[in-house]
Amino acid sequence: MASRRVLLGARVTMVLVTLVAVLSFTTGVVKIGTTGVDESVAAYVPEDLERAAGFTGALTGFLMLGSVLGLRRGLRVAWYSTVLLLPVTAVQGLAQSSVASTPLIALSLLSIPFVLLNYRRFDRQIDLSTTQLAATAALLGTMVYGTAGTYRLSEDFNNVETILDAVYYTIVTASTVGYGDAIPTTQQARLFSISVLILGVASFTLALGSLLGPAIEARFAQALGTMTERQLELLEDHVIVLGYGDLTEPIIDELDGTVPFVVITPDQEAAAELNARDIAVLSADPSDEAPLQRASIEDARAVVAATNNDANDALAILTAKSLNADIRVVAGATDRENVEKLRRAGADTVISPAVIGGHLLVESALGDENVETVADQLLDSSGGSAAGE
Repeated sequence: MASRRVLLGARVTMVLVTLVAVLSFTTGVVKIGTTGVDESVAAYVPEDLERAAGFTGALTGFLMLGSVLGLRRGLRVAWYSTVLLLPVTAVQGLAQSSVASTPLIALSLLSIPFVLLNYRRFDRQIDLSTTQLAATAALLGTMVYGTAGTYRLSEDFNNVETILDAVYYTIVTASTVGYGDAIPTTQQARLFSISVLILGVASFTLALGSLLGPAIEARFAQALGTMTERQLELLEDHVIVLGYGDLTEPIIDELDGTVPFVVITPDQEAAAELNARDIAVLSADPSDEAPLQRASIEDARAVVAATNNDANDALAILTAKSLNADIRVVAGATDRENVEKLRRAGADTVISPAVIGGHLLVESALGDENVETVADQLLDSSGGSAAGE
């Protein structure tokens, strides 16, 4: 069941969508400015669509990459945009008819059911700040103002005759590119162009600032180990390690490279060190519900409680079980007398390093040199002597 969930999971979906985006961009670049459609579909593809398939395919590839970034954050709007863009890339693949067109069409169609099956995995709403909303409104308002005004004053411009010409002039003016092929010829048109230029520069600057500012803040937060949202996105079939201490490091070494995992610890210095090692970590109290929910406990494989404090372990176990009653919980007991307490808190397996060490010492003292075999037997047991029973 777990392997099937991984096979149909969000990660596979994102890989497929990323491949579609790359192929769409590649075929689009190859077909820019060229014509020639496969004879089997030539009769159904208009010449204008055939010519536009190149640069529109590359543009769709960029849009698809944007959707992939949104999917990585679990955004529902990215899920909707992906569902809309996949049929478009398939149709463009038909129109482009290049070497990469067949795999583009096949991957586009193959990705659709994967995206649909993982609908619930992409349920996060876009949380835009007031500044970001204002920047978006200003940018859109400038584009509408510039396009409508340029088209209305088209007689006062050279080479502006259609709405598309007006959009083109507004973009090249507001972005300060100014190719010079569309020129105002009257004082009124020049004054209007100045207003478009000023509003365009201001709105573009505001938009960039509202986007880059949070990204820079996220970098600082990531360096401090206080925010690792990007690492936690789309976790599934993983292990959640509660706490960080002497017991945790061997656990991390065992999990690293074999099973996806995330560490939750209130120690910010430890979180920063783990983050520097590219280990997914949340700087939070492991007994709180919020960090466990951010770590996708409902989709986790198991929970390991190893805070070096049995009381904190018991509270963290109770919280984990309340959020996912079926999840397997393994706890490390610092004191052997707390083994039963951790079991009553909900731990499925409790390992006491002190008890294990005692067993190994006794076996070694009695002449058994194969202590590693004894340790394996103790660790494989779900309770018994290893747990102090």
